[in-house]
Amino acid sequence: MVDLKDRVFVVTGATGHLGRAVARLLFQSGARLALADRLVEEKLDEVLPDLAGSERVLAHVADLTDPGSVAALVEAVAERFGRIDGLVNVVGGFRAGSPVHELDLETWDYLFDLNARSVLLASRAVIPHLIAAGGGRIVNVGARAALSGAANMAAYSASKAVVLRLTESMAAELKAHDITVNAVLPGTIDTPPNRAEMPKADPGKWVTPEALADVIAFLCSDQARAVTGAAIPVYGKG
Repeated sequence: MVDLKDRVFVVTGATGHLGRAVARLLFQSGARLALADRLVEEKLDEVLPDLAGSERVLAHVADLTDPGSVAALVEAVAERFGRIDGLVNVVGGFRAGSPVHELDLETWDYLFDLNARSVLLASRAVIPHLIAAGGGRIVNVGARAALSGAANMAAYSASKAVVLRLTESMAAELKAHDITVNAVLPGTIDTPPNRAEMPKADPGKWVTPEALADVIAFLCSDQARAVTGAAIPVYGKG
């Protein structure tokens, strides 16, 4: 387990299956956490009872697609903990697509807001605090689909490709400030919703949230201090 004692990390999408695995591992590694999503206050006791109520945890309701809500989140974190050392952009989503010529703009906007705009807004708000702290870590969650287009996947693939370009650009901009910016590219994540939607698939070939959280925690640590601008595939056996 990596050592993140007393470092302050913001984790978005904290009550989702991946978000809670990341939150739990960073907490066990000694970090102080700001857990953010739209439902965090009402779901935290249910999905992360071991973290709920801890003095090292701030639960903050936030819409990561809204600039004002993100600004309020970051202000609350800075006020509570006095600094910010890292950001893990977990919030995101998937929606089955259609051919490009039949693609509705609502699906396009939904995926770009949730997957790309959220990363932009959270990173933009947190980066000044990382610079003030003298360095830090940003880890973004991309997707295997970001690497190439596929039939009926244009909106999702494009939105996740934006995450990679943001990762690369921020890494280039921030390396002089000792801030690393990396992305993980999961394949299919082994979650109950994915098992329900793909009952004939073999989940033994998927990556577990805990395995993905291990890679994210490494990228948050000093051991990864020389790694920046990377897009790391985490596919499991798939």
